[in-house]
Amino acid sequence: MTINRTPLLRKIFPPDGRPTVVESVLWGLGLVLGVSLFILTRNFVVGWTLTPLPGLPISSLPEELPLSSETPTPQVPQVQLPKPWDGASRVTVLFLGLDARDWVAGEGAPRSDTMMLLTVDPQSKTAGMLSIPRDMWVPIPGIGYSKINTAFAYGQAAKLPGGGPGLAMKTVEAFIGVPIDHYIQVDFTAFEEAIDGMGGLELCIDEKIRVDPIGPMLPKVIKPGCQTLPGYMVLAYARQRKDTREGDIDRARHQQKVVLALRDKILDPAYFPKLLAKTPELYLKISSGVHTDLSLDEMLRLAALGQQIPVENIRHGVIDYSMAPLDSVMVDGLRASILRPIPDKIRELRDEIFDPAGVLGPSAQGDPVALMKAEGAHLKLLNGSTDSKLAEQTQQYLNAQGAHVDQVGTADQHYSSTVVILYTEKLYTMRYLRDLFKLSSPGQIRFAFDPSSPVDVEVILGKDWQRDNPLP
Repeated sequence: MTINRTPLLRKIFPPDGRPTVVESVLWGLGLVLGVSLFILTRNFVVGWTLTPLPGLPISSLPEELPLSSETPTPQVPQVQLPKPWDGASRVTVLFLGLDARDWVAGEGAPRSDTMMLLTVDPQSKTAGMLSIPRDMWVPIPGIGYSKINTAFAYGQAAKLPGGGPGLAMKTVEAFIGVPIDHYIQVDFTAFEEAIDGMGGLELCIDEKIRVDPIGPMLPKVIKPGCQTLPGYMVLAYARQRKDTREGDIDRARHQQKVVLALRDKILDPAYFPKLLAKTPELYLKISSGVHTDLSLDEMLRLAALGQQIPVENIRHGVIDYSMAPLDSVMVDGLRASILRPIPDKIRELRDEIFDPAGVLGPSAQGDPVALMKAEGAHLKLLNGSTDSKLAEQTQQYLNAQGAHVDQVGTADQHYSSTVVILYTEKLYTMRYLRDLFKLSSPGQIRFAFDPSSPVDVEVILGKDWQRDNPLP
């Protein structure tokens, strides 16, 4: 399969001075908003899995930056389905946003002008965000050197396995040197509607900034100070790069500020009741503009975990001009502005955010029973089945496995399905119970954080466990 490179490159690399309109705020936050709304209505969380970071080297550039005008034949990257989350390891997600001009023009595959990596560790309750400027000059698998934001366009145009997101993930993974588990891409309209559905978003602006909203609207000025802005203004602020000191670098900082402000509003307990009332309509609007390889079940787990991570535990950084100075290359007869990476400096920033001693933490490895025993969680069993002896028999079985069942009782009613309620952060135990009881529905695992609870986990045994269990 080949790509018609010349017209694609003319669109991808506009001449200097052509205005760039980027519609991509941290689109992934639109998704996190949607699933957070869902998690609030259901008040549960399911276990989750993630992936260790081996610390691969940052890709280096040669002295000369080759880019042939000949039509290349992309090499099809290997594609593997994401591994299911194990309930206790870390996960890294690539957030993608597409260029607004490409959407409006409708001229083939769009570019991904916003790229942000998010890594989360449920064990240490830490997270990290790393923004990657769109003009970074990197090798794209099967293509050669190009701007990093063209990986999405090449993947879509060539109809490679995984499409644009798949090739973008491979490119960022090789450049930064971290494994990427999933991607999230959110439509800019869904983002605006989400913000408006929440009644706007409060942002604290450090200095006066002129923004240019998408559509037939005149530029506007946002004054310094904390203020609530509507969706179109939040989007304009997040994509603004003109009239700033560092262009795309400042824009990336704006996006991270929007991410943190959105997180604060979503997770504010005082706002929950208002959010609940708007959940069905708002979620439908957001989900229609969301593209991701995460299942709804996995998104719910991600949103639930986000509720537990304090803002001070979120490390964030932007690859700036000190790590990738401005440069230019000739592409198809046109001069294109690029950022030339300095691998050693980018590696330092990466290691600050993806720190094996901090954000990365240990991954969940080893025998699930051994991990559960080492965690030492205290359990309470309630019999919700029609078998009066089921709870006592289950207690004997779990204790023999090394669990600590402190209380046994009768549930308030009969349950068709077994339910596990997590009161503390015993994720290894949750994973063990999930597998033992074969919990497949999100509603079967619930989070009700209560550090004063006398037990860590409460299990309500249902008729499903009565029908199918390994008890003697």
